[in-house]
Amino acid sequence: MSHAQGSPHAAHRAATQALPYDPYAPHEPYGSLEPHALYEPYEPYAAPAPYEPPYESPGACDPFGRPQLPRQTTAPAGLYAPGHALPEDAAALDDPEPGPPGRGAARRAAGRRRRPGTGERAEPLRRLLPQALVVAFLAGGTSAFIASDKAVQLSVDGKPRTLHTFADDVGELLADQGMTVGEHDIVAPGTHHDLASGDRVIVRYGRPVSLTLDGERRQVWTTARTVDGALRQLGVRAEGAYLSASRSAPIGRTGLDLDVRTERTVTFMADGRERTIRTNAATVREAIEQAGITLHGEDTTSVDPQSFPREGQTISVMRITGGEEVKEESIDFATERHEDPSLYKGTEVVVQRGEKGVERVTYALRSVNGVKQKPRKISSEVVRQPRTEIVKVGTKAHPASVQGTDGLNWQSLAQCEAGGRPDAVDPSGNYGGLYQFDVHTWHSLGGNGRPQDAPASEQTRRAKKLYVSRGASPWPVCGRKLHG
Repeated sequence: MSHAQGSPHAAHRAATQALPYDPYAPHEPYGSLEPHALYEPYEPYAAPAPYEPPYESPGACDPFGRPQLPRQTTAPAGLYAPGHALPEDAAALDDPEPGPPGRGAARRAAGRRRRPGTGERAEPLRRLLPQALVVAFLAGGTSAFIASDKAVQLSVDGKPRTLHTFADDVGELLADQGMTVGEHDIVAPGTHHDLASGDRVIVRYGRPVSLTLDGERRQVWTTARTVDGALRQLGVRAEGAYLSASRSAPIGRTGLDLDVRTERTVTFMADGRERTIRTNAATVREAIEQAGITLHGEDTTSVDPQSFPREGQTISVMRITGGEEVKEESIDFATERHEDPSLYKGTEVVVQRGEKGVERVTYALRSVNGVKQKPRKISSEVVRQPRTEIVKVGTKAHPASVQGTDGLNWQSLAQCEAGGRPDAVDPSGNYGGLYQFDVHTWHSLGGNGRPQDAPASEQTRRAKKLYVSRGASPWPVCGRKLHG
């Protein structure tokens, strides 16, 4: 056996030529059939240190002045792997030529001494050539395979793991891992970033949070995995705040409903005093209790007690006292007017006089901080119903004239009695109109209401009727004008 064929490295290469490549197989010690040895750089065995016997021999020396020692029967330590036999030509270890001692020198000396012929050299070469070709092929394919393989670290929501991949970029790596990312997720570096061995890829999934912040509800997204992280990410001041969930509570991929009430400064004005507190209360009423203020009876606040207290808000407490008051009030009657063809036009006769009703009304009396407020009607009861007034209205046409009166000077009489004014009233208030009728006489002639309210033509017509029945006597002073 030649030295090249019997070396440990050659034996290892020959043993590993037919093994399949597995880049993730565990590393074994030298001497095993480790595939990684196929692409590890070859490093020849280091030359052993010169052998030094444990004693000095006074024998002869070689041409370089080294002591001539007895011939060794075993290889120096480190020259061959344990368990391998010495080469058949053990004398090859001796190196008579000048040069440093070592395994390479021994091989050269053995080669020079043996000098095989052409036939002897060709046989080992023919045996080694196929093996060398297979090793070269496997080494080339393994190198390309190893160059494409990358060891990267993938951290998903803070959980890192190292994996091997042939992906060219981050997006391909995530696709290989069956991971889908959306617009609310974070991928660093980006999905189009090229991958190299040793890279680190971070993925943080977005989580929906239904956040009610100080009474205002909104939908937000966060990549934080806990309530505390989400609050920091959203910029929410959590010191002194009320949280519906613990700050250490986890936020799953499905999200979380979170109610946050931050601490606010609120001022109350009550009983002539001003009180300012810091509170995270949900309602004004709750904040009032925290301020040590008690509401009694109908006491209330300047804003709705169930409203949300805002930062810097000033709220007045209103002390309310009051009672009830009952009053009887009149109810106006209605008037019905019915046409009567037996009465002349302009004539109205009251058939049924109207009467007012009576209503009992209860009012709430209230004083706010000592100031009386307008009474508020809270109930009513009808004690007596009103009675409707019924009036007959004439529709009969008036006669064109009154017999025996058409030749009289009614204009002069009206001028004398009332200065020609139909609405004239005497100083006593008992007589009115062009002809100064009293109310009783006016009604007896079929007139309605007051004479001064009737049209001038109606007043003249009724004055003519009065003249027919009584002559000029109703006008003792101006009656002579009728014939003037």
